[in-house]
Amino acid sequence: MEPNEEVNTVTVPTGFGRGAMMIAVGIICAALVIFLLHYVFGGRGPDPFEKDTREPLKKRVYDKKEKNKVLKQGFVANRVPENLDAVVIGSGVGGLGLAVLLAKVGKRVLVLEQHSRAGGCCHTFTEKGFEFDVGIHYIGELLDHKPFRCMLDQMTNGQLEWEPLENPFDHVVLGPPENRRRYPIYSGRTRFTDELKKCFPGEEKAIDEFMKLAKKTGNGVWFLALLKILPLPLAKFLVHTGLVRHLSFFFKMAPRSLTDVVNELTENKDLRAVFSYIFGTYGKIPKDASFAMHSLLITHYLNGAWYPKGGASEIAYHMIPIIEKAGGAVLVRAPVNRILFNDAKEACGVSVMKGQEEVHIHAPMIISDAGIFNTYQKLIPKDLQTMPAIQKQLSMLKHGEGGLSIFMGLNGTKEELGLKSDNYWIFAENNFDELVGNYMKKDREEAAKNVPLLFVASPSAKDPTWEARSPGKSTLSLVTFAKYEWFEEWKDGKVTNRGRDYMELKQAFIDTILEVVMDVFPKITRDKIEYIDAGTPITNTHYIGAPKGEIYGADHGISRFDPELNITVRAETPLKNLYLTGQDVFLCGFAGALAGALTCGSAILNRNLHLDTIALAKRTKFINYKLKGE
Repeated sequence: MEPNEEVNTVTVPTGFGRGAMMIAVGIICAALVIFLLHYVFGGRGPDPFEKDTREPLKKRVYDKKEKNKVLKQGFVANRVPENLDAVVIGSGVGGLGLAVLLAKVGKRVLVLEQHSRAGGCCHTFTEKGFEFDVGIHYIGELLDHKPFRCMLDQMTNGQLEWEPLENPFDHVVLGPPENRRRYPIYSGRTRFTDELKKCFPGEEKAIDEFMKLAKKTGNGVWFLALLKILPLPLAKFLVHTGLVRHLSFFFKMAPRSLTDVVNELTENKDLRAVFSYIFGTYGKIPKDASFAMHSLLITHYLNGAWYPKGGASEIAYHMIPIIEKAGGAVLVRAPVNRILFNDAKEACGVSVMKGQEEVHIHAPMIISDAGIFNTYQKLIPKDLQTMPAIQKQLSMLKHGEGGLSIFMGLNGTKEELGLKSDNYWIFAENNFDELVGNYMKKDREEAAKNVPLLFVASPSAKDPTWEARSPGKSTLSLVTFAKYEWFEEWKDGKVTNRGRDYMELKQAFIDTILEVVMDVFPKITRDKIEYIDAGTPITNTHYIGAPKGEIYGADHGISRFDPELNITVRAETPLKNLYLTGQDVFLCGFAGALAGALTCGSAILNRNLHLDTIALAKRTKFINYKLKGE
């Protein structure tokens, strides 16, 4: 403005200004709602669930050689299909699930797995005649009409069957042997709380409020999916304006720790522990856990818990034929050592190590189910690793905790050994934060003598086909946490022979844990044990490619639920034609990895696949109703 320029001003009445502002805000909000509705409900790309592909149940295959023809197809160059539409790195359920979604719309997909069998954490292995599951213990939300069940039915052509667990499905055991308290956890919309009230008279208000908060928070998880698939500018607008916390109770509760929430509800320490017990399914102690994450696990099992009939390998076994039918393949012993890029820095293929030679496979789209750390720190070239957008994502995440698993093969039926189709969560006391926090700070020798938490389950007791396959035998799976650093010095050793010191440390953990198991399950005695061994964090690194032995991918602490992180870490990467799928895209576990596959599929196919599963469930319910009516 020039010094001598005359200025004319107009005074606007205050009321008019506020009114105009409110109208403007209203118009913006209306436009936002219209855009959201258009984007969320708009179809655009092909729908993988458009056709009902369920088939009549086929005769179950028990013969391992026959199953291995599907699950253990080794990599050789002439098995790679021509004219690929996509390559998926990793055959965990996040990778296999995405490949199935793409195959169902006609895409030719190659899935490459570094291990000797497909399935990731859904694979099984056999030792001394005992078959062991490595990662599937129990799954919720599998009632016939639920979107999750309907989706899985379509992704396995209706061939994957599920067996419900006992009710109670979980048992929480607190305290030392001389003062053990046992609390059964029941499924059922009202029975969960009704049974807790019987165990904790006078705590009815706290129990009701806990369930009310868990349901309200868990029901808001749809907004997490929305942030992942909305156009980035709109997602940023929702986050940076703070609207996300007003529109979603899930994100409102996300910054609150589980400890803070339950401590406000009750002074009863055992009840606090029972509210919190399932934190082991995502790997963070209550003071570091987001109540939003915890609410998902509480609500996940409200309608029951299930286990795959025939064992966890049935999942991959029934997914792979769908990929193959569309012209794709799932090949094992195929370690991808790098992702290939063209001069424009666009992903254009992968390199697979076959002996000492590299085999290059080209495709217009590369999808990684290998985890965000493996993808960004090992598989892409060094010059791309330093990109600010890549470094930003890595800076927002950290590795999850390592896991230690013990596999026991037992002589005796489930009846003879007192085993049922349920799970036990055993804790040395009710002060989880202090208990586990101190354990993880100990040196390895001391930690091995004082394991404060243990998950115990019997896969054989959960599987109704087990007795026909392995008469007179039973299995136990035991899981706890363990620091990667306790075992790191042996990480470069041969997997089957890491040395005496390593074996002695493993045995120390086994001995401590075995004492707890035999005390809680008195019918299990040493003379019944035919096989026992442990898998450590470095075992996880070898078999499932977990960089720090983590069993849930990237850490699931409170920061994981920061809205800014969730619009930054998405299926689309900063590198064109490269996508992420699985746990690190959405959340951990079987359901979380599949949600990651839906999120990645939504980005690739340009449609909301999460919403498609809801539409699928409605159609399926209608079809089933009509069939019953006839």
